[in-house]
Amino acid sequence: MGCDDLSLYRKKILERINQYEREGKFDVDVEDDPPSKILMPNKVDYLNEKLSSRIISKIANKKAIDFFENQIKQGAFVIKNIKGIENYTSVKGGAVITCNHFSVYDHYIVFRAIRDYLGKNHYLYKVIREGNYTGFKGLFGLFFRHCNTLPLSSNPQTMIKFLKAVNELLKRGEKILIYPEQAMWWNYRKPRPFKIGAYKFVSSANVPIIPAFITMEDSDKKDGDGAFVQECTLWFMPPIYPKKELSAKENAEYLKEENFKAVKELYEKVYGKELKYGE
Repeated sequence: MGCDDLSLYRKKILERINQYEREGKFDVDVEDDPPSKILMPNKVDYLNEKLSSRIISKIANKKAIDFFENQIKQGAFVIKNIKGIENYTSVKGGAVITCNHFSVYDHYIVFRAIRDYLGKNHYLYKVIREGNYTGFKGLFGLFFRHCNTLPLSSNPQTMIKFLKAVNELLKRGEKILIYPEQAMWWNYRKPRPFKIGAYKFVSSANVPIIPAFITMEDSDKKDGDGAFVQECTLWFMPPIYPKKELSAKENAEYLKEENFKAVKELYEKVYGKELKYGE
């Protein structure tokens, strides 16, 4: 990616990404996000059990679809292709989709690919960081709080509530999108090492992982920050199922390792180079 025309903010983000990559700090946020509060248990309705939550969720989801579809029309991001959708449709019932996290648009790329297959009264739920839920105002604050999001929390009691909700959703047959890399790194093309946390509750719920990965190409158009708009291809890989003979802890490690292996192989195949960091 050329840097000559980039805004000062994006240059700073790229420098931070390069620094963190060299230092192996793959799960550290690079954006200058607003300050946030600790999410307390009484401040989140994970399962939309309240009527008010269901009403505002319906409104927020419609606004979000309108917003992101308009962004596509304006060329803010490009969905070039969807590959391997049969790997997604082969899974019946609850599952966790994992994906790389490089943009505010990546979750919508996944949603748009599967929305016609979700079924009536089923949704794509998204696990998000605590700060996204408690720190943002305006339109994105509405999206982060009310578009079927599952915020993490630094409060133990909220996390108990989170885990119960995740288990209930998976039993109900919902699909949950997780970013196992944890932090968002703007337009970063490499897969980053995965964190074990997501795989622990996947293992406990005994549902499959559906690995997904988005590859990118520079278009001939630049955005407001002077960066090339990315043309994105979403790849779904074969689902990975927990093994009955393994313990929950062993399954979490197995799922994480197999998930990363699949993504690494795809990255190297599509980009035609070995995955290396710090270069």
